[in-house]
Amino acid sequence: MAERLAGKRIFLTGAAQGIGLAIAEACLAEGAKLFLVDRDGALLDKAVAGLAAPHGHIGHVATDISNGAAIAAAVRQAGDAIGPINALINNAGMNVFSTPLEASEEEWNRNFDVNVKGAWNCSKAVLPDMLASGGGAILNIASTHGFTIIPHTFPYPVAKHALLGLTKSLALEYAGQGVRVNALAPGYVETQKALDYWNSFPDPVAARASTMALHPGGRIASAREIALASVFMISDECPFMNAATLVVDGGLSQLQHPA
Repeated sequence: MAERLAGKRIFLTGAAQGIGLAIAEACLAEGAKLFLVDRDGALLDKAVAGLAAPHGHIGHVATDISNGAAIAAAVRQAGDAIGPINALINNAGMNVFSTPLEASEEEWNRNFDVNVKGAWNCSKAVLPDMLASGGGAILNIASTHGFTIIPHTFPYPVAKHALLGLTKSLALEYAGQGVRVNALAPGYVETQKALDYWNSFPDPVAARASTMALHPGGRIASAREIALASVFMISDECPFMNAATLVVDGGLSQLQHPA
């Protein structure tokens, strides 16, 4: 069976753990070459060491996606390592949860720097090569926070709404030049962030059970399930999908209220 991502040279952010690392594993298994980015250099080195990949299929660098010059340099480094980038997965993000009047200016700025500006920095850096070569694919890992609101999570959903706006704007701007830009919106995913959240409660087991009970299927997604959806979105299997958001949340966002 042919590898679904053969010929794809993917720039992947937030790749050291969680969803990002699962995406890296799934893309490598389908024949992609990857250049991995994360701000945590030690964690990224550990992740790369644990990935099984043919020689020359992985490059990586620790950098901050909110720094446009640093990302431009990283994309040039990626070109030297695996060839011109023809696919981008903007996975890096950060949770900033507060209430409107309690959120600090620093929290607001960092939220947008990482969750929106970072995605734009990476897109801006890879688009010239994509346009010059006749096309490419960009996938923004968004969230169901991009179209629903959970109280007390401000300003995170504001940024995720903006990320979906960035997705649509870039998609329509460059559709005629062969570049597809889409988003993937996970709901709850069982990652270290979720475990840390449950462990912040006096009874972590009860907190976990409460989260599961919110969902129609009684469970949440694994990181691998999000990664497999990402493989589809970045592949050539959906060539007419553009400016779209694929929701992977087990049906939670369609549920009016828990049973």
